[in-house]
Amino acid sequence: MQHRPNPARVLASRLAPLLALVTCTLSASLTLADETGEAEKLYQQHCASCHGTDRLGGMGPALLPENLSRLRKADAEQTILNGRAATQMPAFADTLDQTSVAALAEFIYQSPAVVPDWGSAEILSSHLLPHPEGSLPDEPVYEADMMNLFLVVEIGDHHVTLLDGDNMEPIHRFASRYALHGGPKYSPDGRYVYFGSRDGWITKYDLYNLKVVAEVRAGINMRNIAVSSDGNYVMAANYLPHSLVLFDAQNLELMDVLPVENDTGDSSRVSAVYAAPPRNSFIAALKDIPEAWEITVSDGKATVRRMQTDTWLDDFFFDPGYQHVIGAARDGKHGYVINLDTGKTVAELPLPGMPHLGSGITWESQGRRVMATPHFRTGAVSIIDMDTWKVIKTLKTDGPGFFMRSHENSPYAWVDVFFGPNKDKVHVIDKQTLEIVKTLQPAPGKVAAHVEFDRYGKKLLLSIWDEDGAVIVYDANTLEEEKRIPMNKPSGKYNVWNKTHYEEGTSH
Repeated sequence: MQHRPNPARVLASRLAPLLALVTCTLSASLTLADETGEAEKLYQQHCASCHGTDRLGGMGPALLPENLSRLRKADAEQTILNGRAATQMPAFADTLDQTSVAALAEFIYQSPAVVPDWGSAEILSSHLLPHPEGSLPDEPVYEADMMNLFLVVEIGDHHVTLLDGDNMEPIHRFASRYALHGGPKYSPDGRYVYFGSRDGWITKYDLYNLKVVAEVRAGINMRNIAVSSDGNYVMAANYLPHSLVLFDAQNLELMDVLPVENDTGDSSRVSAVYAAPPRNSFIAALKDIPEAWEITVSDGKATVRRMQTDTWLDDFFFDPGYQHVIGAARDGKHGYVINLDTGKTVAELPLPGMPHLGSGITWESQGRRVMATPHFRTGAVSIIDMDTWKVIKTLKTDGPGFFMRSHENSPYAWVDVFFGPNKDKVHVIDKQTLEIVKTLQPAPGKVAAHVEFDRYGKKLLLSIWDEDGAVIVYDANTLEEEKRIPMNKPSGKYNVWNKTHYEEGTSH
């Protein structure tokens, strides 16, 4: 007689592995929850007073994954242990053991259980007016050509140096908000400069009196800011929350908050926003929705015109007449040329290697207008005929680049090799032959990047991106080094004339 298995035993044997898996998963979840709870206690005890109980920032920057994207977790642990020089960030090496430090670092790189909000009420409550516009003298407190000033952002210790572009000597150095991003923007007369930080703070600074005029926090994680061509408005582009925020430029009073959504309610981060002077508008590209927006302002209210695009746009560039926008596609292999009047795509460009179009420049070469852009992922500079929208040349470089610069009065364009083993090199390109004519290696082993010319195109500055770094002054024609100005990891340098007059060799 055939033996029949006990059904209860069969069921139990089949369920045993599943029950073990559930028990293991539950145990792991409880362990993770316990670890997260302990890390949160450590955060509230040691960090909340400066960075906020909700990690949205306070005296210190926001500590959320979106705001820490450029800081490696290992570097965050070192910062917790050793503090940060020239800031109020203390060292906890004598207070916390390595296990606690690692738990804290892990905690701040986790998204909060509830997505934080930052709307009109939070923006209004953040508004600061230390020296409102009109309360300070209308004459500079120093002597200089106010149109030939440079601002140098030093990311090593979050300071900005004001540099005299005539004698290349520092005038003043002041503390900035944490992690400035997207480049400062000047008022049309050059008196005021607006800074945007990665954790959403906009700072208006008076270059005549060397004082902060106003500050406001536009978001939790901000991409960049733009100032309208008439100087009346400032617009902020946010990653978190998904919004564009409009301010009165005078004292950064809130005017409007625009949720960034499509017709079906899908929301998006904003890739970038820039002013389009001939159009009296702002242009914004969206990162998660295939649209570009043109925003015009009337009677304090913003009106949005939506343009459907053939792909998501990560970065973009204008032609000189602001008739077209050239956007980089998410796939990193193409660029799209969009007519801003019709909103239609008029050309597709083969641009392999993720072009950094925000750093693109244009010039006249042999009777035609060309634009050139470096690439993040491949060692090349693409040169494009702006009449035919064809790539006419691809220059091979010693590695992927980040920034490209020139000046109308210079025969050369400069491009760095920011990524990879040759990051200490910079190429100089003849703008007529479209060939690399010189490669410089000013500080072997250290990143050399971001050129900016003076207002006349006679001299230029190049950064050595190191805490023991410098800004190097070159003769723009002979390419000879003239002097080095020591600085703490100087990144971008921004000349007042070039930025306010939209000089063709400077990105905007």
